[in-house]
Amino acid sequence: MSILSEFKEFAVKGNVIDLAVGVIIGAAFGKIVDSLVADIIMPVVGVVFGKLDFSNLYVVLGTAPAGVANTLADLKKAGVPVLAYGSFITVAVNFVILAFIIFMMVKQINRLRKTEAAAPAAPAATPEDITLLREIRDSLKRPS
Repeated sequence: MSILSEFKEFAVKGNVIDLAVGVIIGAAFGKIVDSLVADIIMPVVGVVFGKLDFSNLYVVLGTAPAGVANTLADLKKAGVPVLAYGSFITVAVNFVILAFIIFMMVKQINRLRKTEAAAPAAPAATPEDITLLREIRDSLKRPS
């Protein structure tokens, strides 16, 4: 078997295609969660903690050159080492939300699989020959 045919067989297997679809949907879902965290949750958390913008929380680890504004973007652009812990907090919240949503999805899928497995199968119909043999047996047992 040539490498090309082996690759073709590998690439068209259902699991590989399912994985590719999962990765694409996961990337899109990740963007939705990023927006949820950055645009909805973190501003609310910032208001609760006193109009705090988590994305601009940082500690300067070096010395900033003269004339560089004291903002995270300008300091990074100037090459000043900064510890951007606000960005880390945002990403950590993002991860927790995404992990919880995935947990709930897996839990729901497992629950659905259990109900499908637990559903009893309909009893199989008795074959006609067995039914006829039972009728013959019962008629032979009856007194004449």
